[in-house]
Amino acid sequence: MSELTQETGPAARVRVVIVGAGMAGVQTAVALREQGFPGSVTLIGAEPHRPYDRPPLSKAVLLGKAEGSAFDVDFENLDVELRLGLEVTGVRPASRELDTAQGRVPYDVLVVATGAEPVRLPGTEGVPGVHLLRTLDDAERLRPVLAGQHDIVVVGAGWIGAEFATAAREAGCAVTVVEAADRPLVGALPAEVAAPMAAWYADSGASLRTHARVERVEPGAVVLDDGSRLPAGAVVVGVGARPATSWLAGSGIELGAHREIVADDHLRTSLPDVYAVGDCASFPSGRYGERLLIHHWDNALQGPRTVAANIVGETPAPYDPVPYFWSEQFGRFVQYAGHHGAADALLRRGDPAGPSWSVCWLREGRLVAVLAVGRPRDLAQGRRLIESGTRMDPALLTDPTRPLKGAAL
Repeated sequence: MSELTQETGPAARVRVVIVGAGMAGVQTAVALREQGFPGSVTLIGAEPHRPYDRPPLSKAVLLGKAEGSAFDVDFENLDVELRLGLEVTGVRPASRELDTAQGRVPYDVLVVATGAEPVRLPGTEGVPGVHLLRTLDDAERLRPVLAGQHDIVVVGAGWIGAEFATAAREAGCAVTVVEAADRPLVGALPAEVAAPMAAWYADSGASLRTHARVERVEPGAVVLDDGSRLPAGAVVVGVGARPATSWLAGSGIELGAHREIVADDHLRTSLPDVYAVGDCASFPSGRYGERLLIHHWDNALQGPRTVAANIVGETPAPYDPVPYFWSEQFGRFVQYAGHHGAADALLRRGDPAGPSWSVCWLREGRLVAVLAVGRPRDLAQGRRLIESGTRMDPALLTDPTRPLKGAAL
């Protein structure tokens, strides 16, 4: 067990409190029990809903094909106490207590898994018809909007904007996506990779307007900075997310440049017996030689195993996964594994105007990242090659008829 456990006696008396009931929080609770932790586990969620998975919100839940996406976890059988609809407002590390609207909650070990919260569009607070898409309540508010086939303006051509536009088109809505940059996914992919994706919007019947900044949102319309007005029965904002850490002010937990919790390579924070996992925390990657802040589902699935192993007293390997995410948009299945930088060599496999293609990034001859559009085998093989640090033959790698692993040296 941790130093705390050794000091306080039997492990069964140790109280682990997890703040955040999304994927990272739920999986931490599950991993603790799977790894034999005998103490008490309390999972606190700010939303009143039973813990649920988020990816279906922009797909099946939004389109009315599913009522919800609750995790298939028997919390009672796992002896995990759920405290839902409870917002945590602060941490008192000296007394090991959390501040909540229902009073203080004591802990021996604290796991912060509060995820990220969407960035709001300035000036839209209180304007009717403006929506975010992050929670189950958001999806339920948007479901009748799609069913009514309203004119919809999506602000932001990132991953969530594209996924929502896809669902809205499937529902028969007229969709205009406005993006301040010159192309989609400007923060995620280089221009030569993301630019061809702009055609996907038109292919689906959606309108993409780049170099378009929102001047203001009025009831029924979005006004751009060039004076043009876009009819909008609803406006969906997808301009990014930031770690949900404002409640940690004054706690002594170190935060980084993006207000994320600065965790070490075992996901420990700057305070003893306090861990951070998922979208709210960054960690140092030995594989990539830099600190990573990953806002994706797979990171929230993987990290809890490391946290649980630390709490039960094992010595896990440093947390250094190959990042992975996927996106379903405009009839295409997009997957990405790894992490690339501007200096990494970019190599293509296939024609980006076609239905399936991949992009690989090499650093010192080794594969560090792969983006696969409709080529799941490239992704699966690429992920393993990244993990193993295998050197690649660039000439063989760019041949899309050859399996990716066939380019390994």
